[in-house]
Amino acid sequence: MSAVSRAEQVPVPVMSQRTEHRRVLIVAGEASGDLHAANLIRAARELAPGLSFFGVGGDRMRAAGCDVRIPMESLSVMGVVEVLGRLPAIRRVYRDLCRMMQPGGDVRPDLLVLVDYPGMNLKLARAARRAGVPVLYYIAPKVWASRPGRMKTMARCIDQLAVIFPFEEELFNAAGIRTAYVGNPLLDEFSGARRDVDLGGRLGFDPQRPIVGLLPGSRRSEIRYCWPTMVEAARALKDERPELQFVVPLAPSLSEDLLREELTPAFPDLMICREDIYSVAGICSAILSVSGTVTLQVALAGIPMTVIYKASSLTYALARRLIRIPYVSLPNIVAGRQVVAEYLQDEANVENLLAELKRLLSDGSCRAEMINDLAEVRRLLGEPGCSRKVAVLLKEMVY
Repeated sequence: MSAVSRAEQVPVPVMSQRTEHRRVLIVAGEASGDLHAANLIRAARELAPGLSFFGVGGDRMRAAGCDVRIPMESLSVMGVVEVLGRLPAIRRVYRDLCRMMQPGGDVRPDLLVLVDYPGMNLKLARAARRAGVPVLYYIAPKVWASRPGRMKTMARCIDQLAVIFPFEEELFNAAGIRTAYVGNPLLDEFSGARRDVDLGGRLGFDPQRPIVGLLPGSRRSEIRYCWPTMVEAARALKDERPELQFVVPLAPSLSEDLLREELTPAFPDLMICREDIYSVAGICSAILSVSGTVTLQVALAGIPMTVIYKASSLTYALARRLIRIPYVSLPNIVAGRQVVAEYLQDEANVENLLAELKRLLSDGSCRAEMINDLAEVRRLLGEPGCSRKVAVLLKEMVY
């Protein structure tokens, strides 16, 4: 009998096969989660090449080798009023994901990885618990800012929590949730980014004239409520400082046409581009940004900025009742004090934004102080290596 025929007759133990291959269902509902999930997938596959990933995500996760069954664009929305319009689609996605986790299914995962996005992901954690699928939750819901009651649900449904702010580890462990502080994933991105020092020239900007960055976010609701005010403030700034140039990095989840609607009449010296955020920030003298992950990316780049956020009246009123911390932007939250000015809702008007942008562009002492403060924010975040640390947790849970 040949070696080949003998091998064919010897059954391979089932456990041996499963040791080589594991299936992970991963869910990211917005642009920042897509980025962090993609980096996690790459790190996990370096540690365990037999891992396969499928689920909800965007282009970055797809490029990292994830089988994106459901595009995250159907989920990416913020605010009570804004969510109502997407409820049918969100419910369909939830039902589809629950079916995937049922025993006996062809795609039943060995692990569910949830990345931020607590509105849906906490519900999925409960469904996974009922289906007997272990849960790794990466980037915890910000219960220290609002809705602390969520910790009870988390304690019942999450097997391992990976948190990105140092103070969160003690908070969640005290609530009975197995928690590990893994550092901040943006440090991995920032340390590995290859900044394009020639970007300004490639985009056609005059190197002798200052550039102001406008960062409108990655959600349609942010474009609806924040972008018109940002454009109006930029026009007012351009009227007073004709030499200024403007750049708008477009999030992968948005189309340029969505922004162009507010740029009539034509806005001279404004360029919309799809470039790396750190390269874009690097050519700017000052930045006006919506609140969100992008503010921490700008902080890592060390560029002076001011922050805007607006929402529907109902969403804002509810948020004011729920939020328990004095700041909304991540640089201020990390620092525990105001590093960058925040303008919310009615205060996010042209007059306030114009005055702050002029100060950032012209006041040398103000610029120097903010640059020093942003460097301190970067120091507080610690060292790179977050994605690999989460990948180690993931591997331990499936092998």
